This record gives sequence, C-alpha cells and structure tokens, in this order.
Amino acid sequence: MKTICLYFQVHQPLRLKKYRFFNMGRDHNYLDDHANRAILQKVARKCYLPMNELLLKLIRENGKKFKVSFSISGLAIEQLRIYAPEVLDSFQTLAKTGCVEFLAETYSHSLASLVDEEEFVAQVRRHARTIESEFGVKPKAFRNTELIYSDRIGEIVASMGYRTMLTEGAKHILGWKSPNYVYACASNPKLHLLLRNFKLSDDIAFRFSDRGWAEWPLTTQKYVSWLANPDLPGEVVNLFMDYETFGEHQWAESGIFEFMAHLPGAALATGKLSFATPSEVSRKFQPVGILHCPYPISWADEERDVTAWIGNELQNEAFSKLYRLKNRIDAIDHPDFDHAWNFLQASDHFYYMATKWFSDGDVHSYFNPYDSPYEAFINYMNVLSDFEIEVEKKYAETKREVTA
Repeated sequence: MKTICLYFQVHQPLRLKKYRFFNMGRDHNYLDDHANRAILQKVARKCYLPMNELLLKLIRENGKKFKVSFSISGLAIEQLRIYAPEVLDSFQTLAKTGCVEFLAETYSHSLASLVDEEEFVAQVRRHARTIESEFGVKPKAFRNTELIYSDRIGEIVASMGYRTMLTEGAKHILGWKSPNYVYACASNPKLHLLLRNFKLSDDIAFRFSDRGWAEWPLTTQKYVSWLANPDLPGEVVNLFMDYETFGEHQWAESGIFEFMAHLPGAALATGKLSFATPSEVSRKFQPVGILHCPYPISWADEERDVTAWIGNELQNEAFSKLYRLKNRIDAIDHPDFDHAWNFLQASDHFYYMATKWFSDGDVHSYFNPYDSPYEAFINYMNVLSDFEIEVEKKYAETKREVTA
C-alpha cells in the first residue's frame, strides 16, 4: 500500500508600495497597505476559507484516514490576524481535528539559510513559537522556504531537533532513484527527507486547467489510477504545492474543488492508498539511502536550484546589501526595525527581480506585480537605501545611549 502525503504552503508577502528616490529621507512607510489587504482578502475568499471548509468536511467524512499538512509563514499569519482573522479561526478548527500537521519554516519566508545561519535559526525558532501559540501544536517537521535544501542546511535543521524535512525530488540530485521513498540527510542521517514528486504535484498545481495538456481534463479517477498504479515505484507519494493552487491559481470554475472533494474517497476506495502527515511518514518508513546534496536545491523552475532568487547581479546586489544590515539590526533591537527587517527578507522580493525570461518567464511574470525585474530592483533598493539610512541613525543613537 502506498502512502499519500499532502502538504500545502500558505504564504503572502508584505508588498512594497511604489517608493521613489524622492521619498527617501521623508517617507519611512514602505508597504502598500491597500494592496496587501485587498490581495489577502481576495485569496481568503477564493482559496483559504472554501478549502479549509472542504478539508474539514473531508476529515469528518473519512475520520483519521485522511491527513494533510501545512506550513504558514509568519508574514501570512501577521496579515491574517489583521485582514482575515476568520481564516485563522478555520485553521485552528482544522488543528483540533488531529488530522492536520503544521510544519516549521522561516518566519519571514526568507532565504536566510543561504547566507546567515544565526538569522536562519532565529527565524525558525520564532516561527515555531508562533505556530504553537496560534494552533496549540509544536512543529515536529520542517519545510524551508521554497523547499530549499542542502547537506549543510539539513545539518542545521537537525541540530534544532527536527527529524523530518521536506524538499524537492530534483532529478540532478536523485539520478536514477525515485522520489517516492524516504531518504536521510548526508550530514546527519537522523534527519529524514521527504521528496516532492514534482510531476504528480504539478499535474494539479500547474496543469490542471491547461486545455493544451494531453491529460486534460484531469479527473479524480484518472489521477487516483496514476497514484495506485503498481508500476509507480516507491512507498510514499509526496504531493507538495502552494495552497493558493485551489481557487486562486486554478479557479473554482476549473473544477479544482470538485477534484479535491472526491480525491480522498476515491484514493481510499482502492484499498491500495492511504494518507499520512510528514511526521507519520517519517516514523512509518525507514530511509532507503543517503541523499547527497552539496549545493542548494529548491522547487523552482526547470533547474531546481536557487537562481530564481539569487541568479543575477540585481538579485545578488539587493540580497548582499540587505544582509549587511544584520549586525546593526541585532544591536538596535527595536520592534519597528525588526518588522521592516523581516518583511524585506521575504523571498518574493528577489523573485520579482528574476531575469529568466526564457524557459520559465511566464511563471515569473504571472506572480510579479512589477512591469520588469529592473523596476522591482529599483523599487526595492530605494526602500532598502532609506531603511539603511534609518538603521545607521538608530544605531548611532543606540551607541550614544550605551556609552552615556
């Protein structure tokens, strides 16, 4: 019997307003509050609320046989508290069923694991405290921003006490091996790795409403037949995707909700498929081998690397300038500066600067509020430059207070 592991990512960045050079030194409010409210409430209406209601119904219908898991970024939780508290209430209701696992991740949906281990650990711990406070459960499994993973990142995650981590089933790392097994971290084999089956995940997340796809329309029975096919190797099929797949990326009119409504019953009826959370999968199956991953991988683009965020000079300049502020932010230790420091770290800002307009350009442009990566870069750097000036002022003030 194969196990299905369903995992959904919930994240919304705090979007920056159009911030021009002439704003610097005068305007220190960097956020587009109107856009953040409007987008969050739209996604709540189209995705979060109807899907949470559907999942609760499916759990009640199938009992402990149906399980799902989520990671919800700290930035998303902050916005839900302000703009859509009813969504948080619905997640809390799901938590009480005992059939939903909430995973740890970076609080700011950041790329800190690539550049600053101390910041990375601090964010993961802050996020875990937030999840425990909101949902009454302490995360036991970990999912890094954008499924980013390397041997070193796995070692750090294991040192924080996590024994399960999710990442991408990247072909250039797996080679001939199947993603449908549990693997172990090369740096610390106590950390079990669950690898996304990107083909079967993306059939739902990206191809579901594509009328040019050879398998369109994707019915529940067809999909379940793929999962239950005895020729599909492995013990566990990890279906990882953005939660916004349901109702936002794939509109309700596409039939995505009906597809999901019938999936658990159809899968369980085969007698060949079951559902489990990441931690349950990690306990149930022993690793079949070590996964060697010397360089970071992710779930983005054809390359499955980190070039979607730090793959060009624009991104690298913005990224390095941001993290040069780290020591100053720590010394200042002020909530207003911490808040800006957190939302400026979101991976989305760097994603908007991507210049990969060939194989993956359509995906990048779809999620990009800017007309070009250069516009994204200029806007971000204007904000960051003003923030840096304010940080230096506050740091000098803090030093004077300490020496006084």
